[in-house]
Amino acid sequence: MTTHRTETSRLEGETPAQRLLALLEVIAGKDQFFTLQGMVDETGLPKPTLHRMLQQLESSGMLQREADGRHYSKGSRLRALAENLLLNDTVHGARHSVLADLVEEVGESCNITALSGGEVLYLDRVETSAPLRFYLHPGSRVPVHCSASGKLFLAQMAPAQRRRLLDQAPLKSFTHNTLTDLAALEAEIETVKQQGYAFDDEEFLPGLLCIAVLAPNPEGPSNIGLAIQAPVMRMSRDKILGCLPALRSAADAIAAISREATTDAARMASATP
Repeated sequence: MTTHRTETSRLEGETPAQRLLALLEVIAGKDQFFTLQGMVDETGLPKPTLHRMLQQLESSGMLQREADGRHYSKGSRLRALAENLLLNDTVHGARHSVLADLVEEVGESCNITALSGGEVLYLDRVETSAPLRFYLHPGSRVPVHCSASGKLFLAQMAPAQRRRLLDQAPLKSFTHNTLTDLAALEAEIETVKQQGYAFDDEEFLPGLLCIAVLAPNPEGPSNIGLAIQAPVMRMSRDKILGCLPALRSAADAIAAISREATTDAARMASATP
């Protein structure tokens, strides 16, 4: 699945702060200097509006003006922010290592997910080295009703909460196997509750089979899913069920990483005068 960028990228956001962050995302992806007019052409924003936004970013140290006065580049504060993120994001690094080990063990692509609004968000993913695979990158979103992780997130909800979510997210059909009938989906969710894992049996993409579990959370619902995805030409339901022990072991390891990070944060907060 490849996303092609249009020539003009509109900045999304309901508030000025959100649009400023969206502009910063565009700038962060640039590998060269840029001008005000160039950003106007790229974003479609009015020149006075964009000029004001660039001034705000420059005054905060996120951007800097080059010697000619016309070109902008990334500022020292933005570079420091990126460096600190890479240096200190040990939780992501630890989770990614677990994911990579799982892919090595089962031989198929695996991903970590979370529920975001009415969709399942891919937080991380490691691809198999096998020649036939589906490319779904971190940041991808899929509907809850046709995702293995999504069914698990739905199964944790009270019926009224689940109905409110599904009322706002119509059960769109993506393949012949997609569950588009609410009663059928509720029956599937009941099965998921009982067995503790969920399938996506070619329900989102033709030819793609997926099994997922949640990272356990003793304190309540979990918002971290872990899934194995494989083409049906290489994997059957019975065969992928054989990967369930490895999947659950990896989910336990990811849950332990999250608990440790939460405990460390609470310890630091209590030690702060």
